[in-house]
Amino acid sequence: MTPRIHGGGDHLGVARWDFSSNANGCGPCPLVLRAVQEADPSHYPDPSYAALRSALAGLHGVEPARVLLAASASECIQRLTAWRWRAGDRRFWTPTYAYGDYAHAAAAWGLVRVKEPGLAQLAWLCDPGSPLGQGESPDAVRTLLNQTPRTVVLDRAYTPLRLKGDSALSAEQTDRVWQLWSPNKALGLTGVRAAYALAPLGAQPDVQTLESLAASWPIGAHGEAMLRAWTQPEVQGWVAASRATLTQWTQALSDMLVGRGWAWAPSEAAHGCAKPPHALDATALRARGIKLRDAASFGLPGWWRLSAQRPEALTALDTALNGLALEVAR
Repeated sequence: MTPRIHGGGDHLGVARWDFSSNANGCGPCPLVLRAVQEADPSHYPDPSYAALRSALAGLHGVEPARVLLAASASECIQRLTAWRWRAGDRRFWTPTYAYGDYAHAAAAWGLVRVKEPGLAQLAWLCDPGSPLGQGESPDAVRTLLNQTPRTVVLDRAYTPLRLKGDSALSAEQTDRVWQLWSPNKALGLTGVRAAYALAPLGAQPDVQTLESLAASWPIGAHGEAMLRAWTQPEVQGWVAASRATLTQWTQALSDMLVGRGWAWAPSEAAHGCAKPPHALDATALRARGIKLRDAASFGLPGWWRLSAQRPEALTALDTALNGLALEVAR
């Protein structure tokens, strides 16, 4: 079973300076935070989530019947995998470096990984992806979207945090895949669990099947408030404006690390991977209030994933690395 390893809080709590999570460093979005804080949890949500579906459909310009609600992106990954296993799929593919929950869900349901995308019945894309923040391979996209029937899911968790470049998928291709959206990262509210997927054109019956596999009321009042706020123009404007700031912070992060002799992999998003010139003592760094994401679980041993953070966080990281270097020198 592939272990589930994530950034963010751990058994020690939340790090004072957390570079391990890919949440928007400009967050939380004030408008959405207020909406979540004002949510009324004393009543059940509408079990059909009719108003929420309509709002999300309006945001993306699709029919409400194409909207599939989920408790979180990870829950949706599990449910989509279970659905495909029940339909007879037994082979899956992910990019070489990808979010571990895809493989974990596949292992839980008995799907076997294949090396070539053309052999897969279920395939996962993430554009830009994690951990590297790079776009997907156009060749892989073309292979997956040829005439062979298969289910392709495009994880769009980092689409709102793309700082440069364009998706490998055209608008026509995007309409042929499942699009998985988890706005809590872009909003800097990863503790609020709620997500949704947009079905491919003509796949409305599959949405109904997937809804039958979900528990009742998958999204609580706070998650519903977050997703409703996500559809507002003011919130979309806040996210768009944050990208200019994140571009500066990402550049400052890479400049500082490269100046210390780290290798920095090219990234199109507000996160990326870097490799220090010497082994990094993550425990000692954590004791200084700094947390990075070990990229070994992504298949990149010796590399660390970091997200763009505020200048004071970058100063703290720089100071902590200085401290570790002095200790090694002694």
